[in-house]
Amino acid sequence: MSMTSTSSADAALLVRDVDGQYRPARAEEVLSQARRVLSQRVRRGATMSSPQAVKDYLRLEIGVLEHEVFCVLFVDAQHRIIELKQMFRGTVTQTAVYPREVVKAALGCNAAAVLLAHNHPSGAAEPSGADEFLTQTLKTALALVDVRMLDHLVVTGADVRSFAELGLL
Repeated sequence: MSMTSTSSADAALLVRDVDGQYRPARAEEVLSQARRVLSQRVRRGATMSSPQAVKDYLRLEIGVLEHEVFCVLFVDAQHRIIELKQMFRGTVTQTAVYPREVVKAALGCNAAAVLLAHNHPSGAAEPSGADEFLTQTLKTALALVDVRMLDHLVVTGADVRSFAELGLL
């Protein structure tokens, strides 16, 4: 009995065609299914008990975009998800974020807390000075209406950096 190594082609994920035949899945099909699975974990009413699931979902959703977007995850007092909303869209290097609109949206859905996220199309997940300033501005504005900021995540296709984990909140 001989042992053979498994090539990457042998380890491919398979999908069934309409005629019942199996074929290797295309990258788009794998990513689409991964988004579907992760969005079920990050859905309305789900408790945000797995920060990693949120990070993975955001990496797939916004980490691969070629322009910046700013998202807010609104949660209730028990950290159950109310809504994940893409609030602002920008260019390759920046996005204009309006604290008034974030506060208005938080009050509109009766959120007790928020988790902020934006992507860096450059691929560098390190928060910039402007990111830190914006975070403090939003934290102050939200605190005035009793909405807690749980975290601010900087997302790339390969990495997610947490302001809370970096001690920046």
